[in-house]
Amino acid sequence: MNSTEKRMDVRKENVDRFTFDSLFLHGGEGIAAYDHATRLVSKKLIDVLSDESKPYIGKSPAAIEHEIKQLEIATEQGDTLENLLGDIEETILKSNINIFNPKSVAHLHCPPLLPALVAEMILTVFNQSMDSWDQSTAATYLEEEMVNWLTRQFKLSSKSGGTFTSGGTQSNYMGLLLARDAFCMKHWQHNIQMDGLPGEANKLRILCSESAHFTVKKSASQLGLGERSVVMVKTDEQQRMCMQDLQTKLNQIEEIGLLPFALVGTCGTTDFGSIDPLEELADIAKLHKLWFHVDAAYGGALILSKSHADQLSGIEQADSITVDFHKLFYQPISCGAFLVNDQRNFRFIHHTADYLNPESDEEIGIVHLVSKSTQTTRRFDALKLFMSLRIVGTERFAAMIDGTFRLAQDTVKEIEEREAFTVINTKPELNAVVFRFQPAFLNDSKLNDLNKAIQKVMFENGEAVMAKTAVNGATFLKFTLLNPRTTMKDINEILTKIEEHGSRLIANGGKNLD
Repeated sequence: MNSTEKRMDVRKENVDRFTFDSLFLHGGEGIAAYDHATRLVSKKLIDVLSDESKPYIGKSPAAIEHEIKQLEIATEQGDTLENLLGDIEETILKSNINIFNPKSVAHLHCPPLLPALVAEMILTVFNQSMDSWDQSTAATYLEEEMVNWLTRQFKLSSKSGGTFTSGGTQSNYMGLLLARDAFCMKHWQHNIQMDGLPGEANKLRILCSESAHFTVKKSASQLGLGERSVVMVKTDEQQRMCMQDLQTKLNQIEEIGLLPFALVGTCGTTDFGSIDPLEELADIAKLHKLWFHVDAAYGGALILSKSHADQLSGIEQADSITVDFHKLFYQPISCGAFLVNDQRNFRFIHHTADYLNPESDEEIGIVHLVSKSTQTTRRFDALKLFMSLRIVGTERFAAMIDGTFRLAQDTVKEIEEREAFTVINTKPELNAVVFRFQPAFLNDSKLNDLNKAIQKVMFENGEAVMAKTAVNGATFLKFTLLNPRTTMKDINEILTKIEEHGSRLIANGGKNLD
């Protein structure tokens, strides 16, 4: 290679390095590029979210789909961040639900705390994977300390433990997985990890209420037990599990030779926020030697409540607990935890791999969290909760959570005072309110159509984002009041709009109700 060729090769190498350096965060070109990018994105987000006039811009699904299809997905030579942000401002950023808006009251979809958003930046930059210690180092021990803090709040035993998860679906799955394997080992001395399901697995039964989360059935199907293994127990007038029907179902199951092995209690049903009688369930589980799993994805935040914490009484006797932080703990999705009263039960999912968590590491005390999770690669979500608890403080957390409970109670009172409304859960246990616009002269079919139409038109107008649900075949509207910034002024404005749209739709001769 002559001197000219060498100089050209060096120039090419420098160009390539400069191009790559500007794409990664490091001590050179990447620092300036990162600073520039975060400033641009922050400004754009501030511009978009500063307008709180509407929780949703009002575009139809078809309109959004059309806009997204017009986006250029990949470029050959690359593009600038400025150009890209310009392209997605209307198509993506402004087409989102503004969950910070106080009139976004549809689902268990919270506005995330600012400390948690900052934590997201940190954990995303370091990109730890929580499966092995040499990928997560300090993060491993912080997650362990956060789990210890949680088990103390739930008053679990000294043998307790847990892991952070993606949310309720994964946590409920893990609870039933451990319950199944523990039962099979104890009842048949059968190791499912090694030998698969035993021949009599079709006799296994799980009990939960009719209002339990759908993931109980979903987990049963994925665990090879089938949805028919789930026995649904009736609920009472407050949508809590009926103890009398539970005992009847247990007697029936046992009389015909089936094998109940797990009882799932719900602490905060999706629609009503109802809480099953946990103390009674714990007693029944103990009597019948059932694994007691509590799905507290919604209601687990009561550990921080000043006014409602007593509703968790009995949860400390659970074998396993689901708790989500992307609901009433105000964390960005996804962030949840799965807790067990005896962490020795994690042996049913324990596996080792020489490249990741070799047995030799365990012998010298190195902690690899993959041994306690059904996930391998996993984010450092514990950092978000840690930073939120430190910066916000448990007192302000309690004030935010309890404030939403009071808001739900005040909302029920307001709805009851309005003539054309009816509300189902007149004494909400958490912060969900299920109601509908119900003029007396309309039949059930027209009322269902009317409430669907009201929800749709208010969504499309951007006046409110609220949910609809079915109760005994009838369509109802639902407020899920997670946002501490939502006030009775917001609620009254939404209710008044419901009345206006309802009256207009009826006056229209019902044309839009078919």
